[in-house]
Amino acid sequence: MRAPLQHLIPLAGALLLAACSPPTPPDTASTLKGETVRDEGGVLRYAPGDFVEQQPGRRGGTLRVSAAGDAGSFDIHALSHGNIAWMGRVLFDCLVYQTEDGTLTPWLAKSWDISADGLTYTFHLRDDVTFSDGERFNAEAVRVNLEHMRDPKTKSPLAAAYIAPYLKGRVVDEFTFEATLREPYAPFLDVLSQGWLGMISPRQILEAPATIASKPIGSGPFVLTRWVRVQGATFERRRGYNWAPPATHHQGEAYLDRIELSYVPEAMIRYTSLEAGDSDMALDAPAQNAEAIRANPGLVLRSRIRKGIPFRSITFNVERAPFDDVRVRQAVAKAIDRQGLAWISGFGEYLANDGFLAVNTPGYDPTAQAALAFDPAAANRLLDAAGWTGRDDQGFRTRNGQRLAATLLTYDNPAFPANVAVATQADLRKVGFDLDIQLLPITRVSELRYAGDFDALGGGYWHTNTADGLYILYHSQSIPSARMLGQNVGHFRDAQVDQLLGEARGSTDPARRQQLYREAQQRLAQTMPSVPSVEAQMLLAYRKAVGGVLFDGSHNVPLFTGVWLAKEQP
Repeated sequence: MRAPLQHLIPLAGALLLAACSPPTPPDTASTLKGETVRDEGGVLRYAPGDFVEQQPGRRGGTLRVSAAGDAGSFDIHALSHGNIAWMGRVLFDCLVYQTEDGTLTPWLAKSWDISADGLTYTFHLRDDVTFSDGERFNAEAVRVNLEHMRDPKTKSPLAAAYIAPYLKGRVVDEFTFEATLREPYAPFLDVLSQGWLGMISPRQILEAPATIASKPIGSGPFVLTRWVRVQGATFERRRGYNWAPPATHHQGEAYLDRIELSYVPEAMIRYTSLEAGDSDMALDAPAQNAEAIRANPGLVLRSRIRKGIPFRSITFNVERAPFDDVRVRQAVAKAIDRQGLAWISGFGEYLANDGFLAVNTPGYDPTAQAALAFDPAAANRLLDAAGWTGRDDQGFRTRNGQRLAATLLTYDNPAFPANVAVATQADLRKVGFDLDIQLLPITRVSELRYAGDFDALGGGYWHTNTADGLYILYHSQSIPSARMLGQNVGHFRDAQVDQLLGEARGSTDPARRQQLYREAQQRLAQTMPSVPSVEAQMLLAYRKAVGGVLFDGSHNVPLFTGVWLAKEQP
């Protein structure tokens, strides 16, 4: 089935708050808010020129950047924070680089060999790379980094999960490293190209691991020279850097002298600062100001979908009533108006998603969407079939005298604003479901989340550049345990999903792997462990004096190595 791009453009739905609705629905178009895209069998692709340096830039200058929040640490192996998607590329390099279409290309590893059984990866490394503390990048550095990722002391929620099949490493010679896996794991190279799995100085890991959080030492194009928590950071150009991913066509050092980063949680201040010329770039441009940015001749707005898993409006605890009944989960999915949620959360900028993978992720299957399509009538039929046929004096459904009710656990989260939770609550109220919203501090939500002590969770997405993110979220081996911070927090178990995702991990046949992921998405749409809502998007705004803005192939965030300024700021 070939899906037209029209399904990617959000339309306004019937929303809870009229004030949040546009006076008329936005026009459906075949473009992605001004971005050049193409449709390859239902998978969205951006213009190739967005990922490759077109010409050398001007050297010098300071780029003033704002971001919505602070990751709280620079230890990329210990984090799953979204900032690492771009910040990891500022300070660190990876073994391999993934292009936008999913192709794996050289970076710190010049080449690699994979054994016929898929268990041994032999990396042939560059011999001219150093970390900013003078340490050489070599095979021992790779071994130390992989051990740090999976060390329980690192408490990694992301990197450790993605290299879980890694068994041991062997230094063949100074610039040859051999990684042995417990079982064939096709996404191994994909995950090694992600920002969270970059290379840290082995000396720092071994001698001063506690300093990585605040004084990281990488081999990347910039070095951190200042960091004030929740206020900002300064990055200086790394002298002698000459090992950017060849696929980006950038050669030599970064063009900028420095990057001054400010953490600005207030969306309006990020916008007004950019408009006034007090900053050059907003990494989290506010969606509510998107049209004003587009209308400003001195500014540029880019809208980029991140590969991986879209935002979820609800993740169900399938071990707790009423969500232990798949018919109730299916009904909830059909009762939620994703187009409405897209408008509420993104003011017409964000794209609704009716599937379990982002539309630009290799392996995305558009045919799985029908099962999640907005259909309140079907939702009512499913709830009737589940036995919730009574009504109480407030109009909520009942069964055996018990109200159909659950609590949605959430926290103050810009990616899942309160009005999205309220709109979800209103949609479910229309089919007789009583959804209570409980807002708690994020630390308490995390505690309950990993303990499985909740009915449903609001919000959430997972960073990845591979369809194997489905394994991380929905395979039974990913259920949280004492040994692992698993991300299958709803304790979802399905033998067919396990079989499909497990086989996909081990398959060396790309066509077969594509078919397995297609079937897995269709099965997830039947069993409904969560309700996808909108794409995980980054809105990037910058002054037209900023040149050379390229995007990372894995995460679709800006690469600062090639950014330059037409003139230095006063």
